[in-house]
Amino acid sequence: MSKSIATNRNAFRNYHIGDKYECGISLLGNEVKSIKSNRININGSYVAFIRSELYLINAHISPLANGELFDPTRSRTLLLNKKEILKIKQQLDTKGYTAVPLSVYVKKSLVKIEIGLGKGKKLHDKRQSIIERDRQRQAARELKRKNT
Repeated sequence: MSKSIATNRNAFRNYHIGDKYECGISLLGNEVKSIKSNRININGSYVAFIRSELYLINAHISPLANGELFDPTRSRTLLLNKKEILKIKQQLDTKGYTAVPLSVYVKKSLVKIEIGLGKGKKLHDKRQSIIERDRQRQAARELKRKNT
């Protein structure tokens, strides 16, 4: 990944992320300028399979002050190979799986989005991951303390 613009940290908190895919996104010219100036929010957005295509739904791109106005939360088509789309559709048809945007970044002047296929975490899974993260932090502190 080149320059990360936005990340969806709630995705890792609420889902067990399995496969990850890098895909393009079809945008208007003003939307590209807005994204490159960090005016995108992908928290709460998701990926849906509609009419044999994948769409990014509910991602908010704020228009620039001096640019043309556009609908900030319109559905945007994700650009993938046909094989990848069919593979994602097959997993989405499996019970409990969801496609979630993980991050938006610029790669060779193109706006890319990374989506992940995840299965929702239960409340006890979330608590367990918090406990595990705290243990790792504590272990890192102990190592740092012993080395100094």
